[in-house]
Amino acid sequence: MAEECLICGKPLVYTNESKEMRCAVCGKTVLSKACCLEKHFVCDDCHGNGVALIKTICLHSKSKNPSRIAMGLMRHDFIHMHGPEHHVLVGAALLTAYKNAGGQIELEKALQEMEVRGKNVPGGACGFWGCCGAAISAGMFISIISEATPLSEDEWGKANLMTAAVLAKIGELGGPRCCKRNTFLAIETAVDYVKAHFNVAMEKEAEGIVCSFYKRNAQCLKKRCPFFPHKKEHS
Repeated sequence: MAEECLICGKPLVYTNESKEMRCAVCGKTVLSKACCLEKHFVCDDCHGNGVALIKTICLHSKSKNPSRIAMGLMRHDFIHMHGPEHHVLVGAALLTAYKNAGGQIELEKALQEMEVRGKNVPGGACGFWGCCGAAISAGMFISIISEATPLSEDEWGKANLMTAAVLAKIGELGGPRCCKRNTFLAIETAVDYVKAHFNVAMEKEAEGIVCSFYKRNAQCLKKRCPFFPHKKEHS
């Protein structure tokens, strides 16, 4: 299992009580509910310090398939197995595929807004808020393409329904968390939602998404996950 603590590789420990912790990378002290067994803590800013590269990569993509865009992004070193960088990645992949599939948006401006919004969702929101950041990112995507605000009517409803649809899928499958699994669930749900409500047809994997990251996840659901490679050697 390649990834737990980014400093030493030891398992992470979560509590329900926020405590002041000093980031082992930048040294700043913030409130957090997580550290590893060796007491190392990495803040969200340092964990996602390469998130600005998401926009650069997406601007060069011609793909209409958001899951492939997401897969490509997740193969870069700055996207870890788990972490708040996925809260930007989901919406960015969807915005890019939406634009390439004929959606009428200014992509660079939309990606910049996605980065600003997504970075405001902290790591661990899935467990501590009861609202996974991948689902929130999908809702942000709808909000951006529809130009929703808190005073909007139809657009406001569509953005919230998008988040709710993803959360239902994530919640039904159950935990523990996996940022890759939740990313795929969010993207697949959003593709269907956008086709139905915005008449823009992004592409999906014809034979379904197959996860290539499961060996890095100590909490992988294996056969319970719809994206786990169901081969004989895993039975």
